[in-house]
Amino acid sequence: MTEKIRVRFAPSPTGHLHIGGARTALFNWLFAHHNNGSFILRIEDTDRSRSTDEYIDAIIEGMKWLGLDWDEGPFRQTDRFDVYRNYIDRLVREGRAYHCYCSAEELEERRKLAIATGKQPKYDGRCRNIKRVQVDTTRFRGVEESRIQGSWVQGQGGNAAVRFKMPQEGETVVEDLIRGKVVFENNQLDDLIIMRSDRTPTYNFTVVVDDVDMKITHVIRGDDHLNNTPKQIHIYKALGYEIPKFAHLPMILGSDKARLSKRHGATSVMAYKEMGYLPDALVNYLVRLGWSYGDQEVFSREELTRHFSFDNVGKAAAVFNPEKLLWLNSQYIIHSSSEQLAELITPFLVGEKIINEGRVIDKEWLCKAIDTLKERSKTLVELAHSLRYYIVDEVEYNEQAKSKFLNEKSRGLLTELKSSLESAIEFSHQEIEGIFKAIVEKRGIKLKDLAQPVRVAMTGGTESPGIFEVLEIVGKEKTIKRLETAIRAINV
Repeated sequence: MTEKIRVRFAPSPTGHLHIGGARTALFNWLFAHHNNGSFILRIEDTDRSRSTDEYIDAIIEGMKWLGLDWDEGPFRQTDRFDVYRNYIDRLVREGRAYHCYCSAEELEERRKLAIATGKQPKYDGRCRNIKRVQVDTTRFRGVEESRIQGSWVQGQGGNAAVRFKMPQEGETVVEDLIRGKVVFENNQLDDLIIMRSDRTPTYNFTVVVDDVDMKITHVIRGDDHLNNTPKQIHIYKALGYEIPKFAHLPMILGSDKARLSKRHGATSVMAYKEMGYLPDALVNYLVRLGWSYGDQEVFSREELTRHFSFDNVGKAAAVFNPEKLLWLNSQYIIHSSSEQLAELITPFLVGEKIINEGRVIDKEWLCKAIDTLKERSKTLVELAHSLRYYIVDEVEYNEQAKSKFLNEKSRGLLTELKSSLESAIEFSHQEIEGIFKAIVEKRGIKLKDLAQPVRVAMTGGTESPGIFEVLEIVGKEKTIKRLETAIRAINV
């Protein structure tokens, strides 16, 4: 029987869900769904000084917006401290870990000395093989003597940290699903701290225990974690558990090939929501940062799930291209139904102060308006801006457009059009078009000679969908009022 695949996304809640983390979550989600496996969400919040409930909520909000649902969780590491301590106690008893009382000041002094003398700045192992020293146990806040036996007490005292005994010879091989075989020399590995002196466990230990207890089969994460992998492999071995398969995703870089940061644009997932991006567009773009399937650019979720595999994930770092993301978002807007867009657009209409919060717009009318604009809009913010002249009572004129088209030459045309439209019965696209053509033929002018002044009168600018559509959607009452306002503006 084939083992059921189980993967996890394990963010640290020290900030919002960012682009790199979202891509890691997405690749885990796709791998699980492609293989009918399970996707677990785990919050790694052992860094108490930086982890906050606010950031946990923000990460969950970002995951939900992207549609990356999870099968189990969210679990929090801070709920599992007793579990980690039991494992650590076991390793100490078995001689695979040891207590270390070196102070932070001493460790920093030794690090500087190692660098100054050209040595690797790693722990020198002085507490590693000490069998027993006499210590004043009253200094260690209730830690029984058996727990501190074999430790060297130095510096200011306090509870001991616990270090894991790394092998000092040979090599560790990581068989990575993306990078292939990666070899690490064991003499370069540090005896890492697995529990701090305040009795809180550290990342490299808790991640192994969690992956063991949650039966994780594949660890999929950014390649900035690759150097942690040999350390974690030895912890798996010390605990006697099977080592999962690893896949380390390439980094995401900015256009200047430096690591992606705020100077390259927004890095928070929810910032893209606020800028009017669609979640499916961002998902589509993120998966293409390192993964490909032929020359195809636009994928549905079903297609991504069906085609995803690590065979098509590249080793090279991916470059984040905001222009390409914007283009992709425009494609998703174009191919979204106007009904879908109508559901999404209201917060942006409120945000752009086009409507007041709580105002309800007729959905059928709104869909007709969106139909005329979605091919011109790259984001929901742009779409909201474009809807302004359909919704507001009065438009603001672009001064250059007003000067060019609202003048003595167009006043008579606008006056005649207003009079003719007042007699319109259905005020439909077809009826409006007929009125325009009658005036054009009567005056012996081109359609644009009438259409452009009307466009400025109706929208404030020189670009819009077809003028007949614009008038039909704005409606007879507002159209007449705007033409009257434009005629008055010419007279001023």
